[in-house]
Amino acid sequence: MKVKDLMYKHVISLRPDNTYEEAVKILYKNDIAGAPVVDEEDNIIGYVSEKDLFRILYPRYRNYYEHPENYTDMEKMENKAKEIRYRPVKEFMNKYPLVVEPDTPVLNAGAIMLAHQVHQFPVVENRKPIGIISREMIYRTIFKKNFNL
Repeated sequence: MKVKDLMYKHVISLRPDNTYEEAVKILYKNDIAGAPVVDEEDNIIGYVSEKDLFRILYPRYRNYYEHPENYTDMEKMENKAKEIRYRPVKEFMNKYPLVVEPDTPVLNAGAIMLAHQVHQFPVVENRKPIGIISREMIYRTIFKKNFNL
């Protein structure tokens, strides 16, 4: 079975100048866990996941190590989302996203996800995202097929 047989074909993309707040709203509104970031020609240049959006709320190790007292108030950290709402996606996107091509075997895609600890990534053709594949799509299909679910 190939990735093209399972992938979700309605790709919602972000632009590098979208803000943190816009990215959050797009992912939330569309009930998706991530989105490719594309340039003016719709070529993939990055990826933003829920994990990326969540990670930015936490201090970098060096900041925490140098000033741990600034990071003991969890409520204040929670409100950091309001402070960073206008930061552009290009500042925190993954600039080297994992991608697969449509003819990649699904278990190869699943192995890449497991090895890199990601839950999904774009399917690309000629540098343009044409779909999204997730671990859930893969395991549900494999289990359904093999265990008559």
